[in-house]
Amino acid sequence: MQPAILSRPFFEQKSRAFWLLQAAGWTGYLLLRTVTGVSNNASIEGVLSFIIEAIVGYCLTLLLSTLYGYYRRLPKLSAIALTLVTLLAATMVYAVIQAFNFSFIRSADPGISWALVIGSLFLSFTVLAGWTALYFGINWYLLVEEQVDRMQLLQAEASSAQLAMLRYQLNPHFLFNTLNSISTLVLLKQTQRANAMLSRLAAFLRYTLANEPTAHVTVLQEVETLKLYLEIEKMRFESRLRTEFEIDPRVEKARLPSLLLQPLVENAIKYAVTPQEEGADIAISARLVGERVQITVSDTGPGLQGTIRRPTLSTGVGLANIRERLAQAYGPAHRFDTRAREARGFCVEIEIPYQLEEPARQTA
Repeated sequence: MQPAILSRPFFEQKSRAFWLLQAAGWTGYLLLRTVTGVSNNASIEGVLSFIIEAIVGYCLTLLLSTLYGYYRRLPKLSAIALTLVTLLAATMVYAVIQAFNFSFIRSADPGISWALVIGSLFLSFTVLAGWTALYFGINWYLLVEEQVDRMQLLQAEASSAQLAMLRYQLNPHFLFNTLNSISTLVLLKQTQRANAMLSRLAAFLRYTLANEPTAHVTVLQEVETLKLYLEIEKMRFESRLRTEFEIDPRVEKARLPSLLLQPLVENAIKYAVTPQEEGADIAISARLVGERVQITVSDTGPGLQGTIRRPTLSTGVGLANIRERLAQAYGPAHRFDTRAREARGFCVEIEIPYQLEEPARQTA
């Protein structure tokens, strides 16, 4: 874990963070110099020189921060060159002031000598170079954090946009067939059935359009919506479409992407119910396996041996849509398999983590 002083909340107000770090750094420097001086039997005059030294360093680094802030907006090579020149100049100024401070307080004849200046250069350079390194290091850290935040925001927006696109990629055959059936019922003057189908279609479309495209719903909500869709299809196929639900009560509140199962059932109707005069059975089951939810959609159609080529994991818009949505929602923590049933028919199996809460979304 990163230290609290480098945490994001500390740097939310950069100006406040700078003044706190500036005060804490030079206070620590003053304490260190004072403790060192006292341990070497420094006099009160010596301690006073340390205080003046810290005050001068504090003021000098304020000037450096202003110059460095300007340099950071320049081209890289120019910024580096100007920083080095400024650091050397500041080191010389600090060494001269330290030398004068030392001679004024400790010498009976105050003055500046090259010996004192040269003796102060190493400490002055070490202090100011360390301050400079911290200044640019912290600013580089903040820049990296800002870039990471920006990348995460862009990735979240791209993921949400892709999920929304996939969610709205409804198969037009469903709408076309339903509207065509309604038109046929109207022509046959079966207004009651036509009205019932229109009401169910409106309820289904209201659900698909009202819910947020990236939202997760419970398994129970998904099953209820699926039953609404199947009621519409049963008005078209009547007894040829036979459905069976087997939902484990323990997974009813588990969450999954909305309208995840509808394309699977739609494929089953298209490739199992439609081509056979006797229709087909479609079974939907959901059960808890350890810490994962296993969902199966199977049918008694011709499977992979039929005259109509059945889509597999790598083909078919509906299955490709589901595969992409699962990858967006769970990454590698999911499983999506398609296979022919041993007896007759086709089976799609999904396995996802058992989650009871809406997955957290990334925000800026």
